[in-house]
Amino acid sequence: MKSYFVIGTDTNVGKTYVASALVKHFVAQGLKTVGMKPVASGCELNDKNELINEDVTALISASNINAELNLVNPYRFSPAIAPHIAAEQAGVEIDLAVIARAYEKLKDLAEVVIIEGAGGFCVPLNKTETLADLAVQLNIPMILVVGMRLGCINHALLTVEAIQARGLKLAGWVANEIEPNFSMFEENLVSLQQRITAPCLSVVKWESSAQFKF
Repeated sequence: MKSYFVIGTDTNVGKTYVASALVKHFVAQGLKTVGMKPVASGCELNDKNELINEDVTALISASNINAELNLVNPYRFSPAIAPHIAAEQAGVEIDLAVIARAYEKLKDLAEVVIIEGAGGFCVPLNKTETLADLAVQLNIPMILVVGMRLGCINHALLTVEAIQARGLKLAGWVANEIEPNFSMFEENLVSLQQRITAPCLSVVKWESSAQFKF
């Protein structure tokens, strides 16, 4: 049984792309693999009258086992805003125990579970708890997606520090080129490789596919 928690240095850094690619990576190895998105905002009704967003759809499409939507994505909200604010507007409090129970059930169905976070590592989920608290509760190895753009070194190193401060394992990180005209890509990549002791699992260039080193 393997599980990985995919987090990002910020929002819109390619977490869904990397998480879905990880699901496909393990599916290609013949393993029963499922993606999970504990909290999703920006959801719309599908033909089954279920709230769902593109991130969750991508994870489901990549997975090779069928799981209930409530397990794959326990909390779903329509507004494309911060999860805790979306939950407050919906009159819901995100409960980490509900997410943990869904994860345990997915573990019973699959050999690999890939969990995709929301926003950055410390994004609030309710009035007192953050995504980091969820990571501590689940206590599974983390994979950090670094959106390669100006400021990424600081964001990456702060996130690595926050992960380590909580006693969590950083299994590795992915350099994702999210800006095609980022002129200092290689220089920033080298700087990150020099400063992050965890392995770089993949370097994803603009509009190219992710290949992982496990």
